[in-house]
Amino acid sequence: MSEHCPGKEERPARRPSWDEYFMDITQVVASRSTCLRRQVGAVIVKGKRLLTSGYNGAPQGLAHCGEVGCLRAALGIPSGERHELCRGTHAEQNAIVQAALYGVAIEGATLYCTHQPCVACTKLIINAGIRRIVYLNAYPDDLALELIAGAGIDCECFGERSRG
Repeated sequence: MSEHCPGKEERPARRPSWDEYFMDITQVVASRSTCLRRQVGAVIVKGKRLLTSGYNGAPQGLAHCGEVGCLRAALGIPSGERHELCRGTHAEQNAIVQAALYGVAIEGATLYCTHQPCVACTKLIINAGIRRIVYLNAYPDDLALELIAGAGIDCECFGERSRG
């Protein structure tokens, strides 16, 4: 019998699937986001190993939106439009940049993300050679889905799941 901390409950017998496991991690990564509108987390996985992670927020060394305000909100820009008018770097972009910075090969990998990638991130995902995308929440960007399908990338909505 294994010892455990007094007062701690035993773990449930069922282990999460790999998709559940990595989707759970995206939500922890998203908690680091500095975006005022939407907290997004992404992880890149290959061979059941987490290679990189990223969350959305201002580029390193720059003031966060919580400090200077949200330009998109101030201009009344709807979700899914005018991505260039944002101080933040998207979670998927940050995960891909981390791979580049540290020389991590992500070709053939799976990207798990709290949200469906936008068209700008989709183009990077395609060119990075990522072959599968699993996301939790939809995003209003039909062109991104069209490009994903055209590139032959397996893309699936994980969907909301209850946490009991």
